[in-house]
Amino acid sequence: MEITLTEKQKMFIDASADEVLYGGAAGGGKSFGQVIDALLYALRYAGSRQLILRRTFPELDKTLIRTALALYPREIFKYSQTSRMGRFVNGSIIDFGYCDAENDVYRYQGGEYDVIRFDELTHFTEFQYLYLISRLRGTTPFPRSVRSSTNPGGVGHGWVRARFVDPAPPFTVFSSGKGDTTRVYLPATVKDNLFLMREDPDYIARLENLPDKQKRALLYGDWNIFDGLRFTAFDESVHVIDPFEIPRGWRRYRVLDYGLDRLAVYWIAVDGDRNAYVYREYCESNLIISAACRAIRERTDEEIYCTLAPPDLWSRGQETGKSRALLFADHGVPLVSVSNDRAAGWAAVDELLKVEEGGRAKLRIFRNCTELIRCLPQLQIDPQKPDDVMTEPHDITHAPDALRYFAVFFTKPCKREEEMRLPWTADMHEDFRHASPEERKMLLRAWGRPK
Repeated sequence: MEITLTEKQKMFIDASADEVLYGGAAGGGKSFGQVIDALLYALRYAGSRQLILRRTFPELDKTLIRTALALYPREIFKYSQTSRMGRFVNGSIIDFGYCDAENDVYRYQGGEYDVIRFDELTHFTEFQYLYLISRLRGTTPFPRSVRSSTNPGGVGHGWVRARFVDPAPPFTVFSSGKGDTTRVYLPATVKDNLFLMREDPDYIARLENLPDKQKRALLYGDWNIFDGLRFTAFDESVHVIDPFEIPRGWRRYRVLDYGLDRLAVYWIAVDGDRNAYVYREYCESNLIISAACRAIRERTDEEIYCTLAPPDLWSRGQETGKSRALLFADHGVPLVSVSNDRAAGWAAVDELLKVEEGGRAKLRIFRNCTELIRCLPQLQIDPQKPDDVMTEPHDITHAPDALRYFAVFFTKPCKREEEMRLPWTADMHEDFRHASPEERKMLLRAWGRPK
């Protein structure tokens, strides 16, 4: 075979880091570099196993599979459309995979691979990446690595940039800080691909005509874009502050987002000027309600005005016949229902983040609330509902959702007591009938008297 490589493609193939990102502008020859590198590895290490991934099957079929079938000699490589597996005559295997939904990663639960390759890594969530690289294992003596290629932008833009681009200058191998694992970022530009420049000289002109953000991402490989990010107003220099002792006179709230997959709880204090301070957080997975309540109580040694939660916790459970809200109350954490209007909630978060005259905002987050600081700026606009955010990757939504519940409660206009009285549902009336006197007092505080 006569194969001609660009300088950057050769750097990608020769890279020795455990995790390699070949990224930047469109047209840099990144996908071709992946396919060539996979071929060379398969031939060099007989009996090796590789996994090449795209986010969706149409993308996988139209790019990587077609490129591999056009390039790999039929004398040494056979591909099965049914299993999407390619086998070399020396026993090496390449699986071609995709992960439409976030949980599709579990298809590969039993897999063992020597090399895992992500094409367009920013289309994947961080959860998918971390789970899939756990399949990098086996008893063979072959060198193992994760090798990815991508353009900026997409659902994974924030975590990919944080993992590969920000920690060190390009071409610099650096330690991940976890064991001896190393990473490196190799930037690509469209001008690296001399073959494309020769065969399609108008390609750059077409990229020049794109909207500004797309042009910066695809033509220049610019990672300093905020493509589709919802809360671009969030600024750590404005909204994140060092912790201080909360004065005794400030009203304090708790707010939570609960599910078995994740509990996110925040303690928020409000000063006399109605500035909100998020001063404590607790996030944990796989907690039943009794354990969640115990953890919340153990972390609360101050007077809490009320604990806010979304209305879905008031739905009755099939197992106990009680709502989850009543179970929280049974375990010492009574809840107050707030609106789950997503558009209104995110608009309320916007109001808290808005920088006012003097460079201050109504919302300030203590630096120890690391989950909220990490997740909030990563949320992306839902392209189908521009006033909402995407619910994927799901692992970054819990902390912002809890903040949303507080924001919509905090920013709504005050109402007279009569206006705040709402009709009870049949489930609420039944819970009240079966409640003890103390529980009834709690329910009246949480729900108000019915109309």
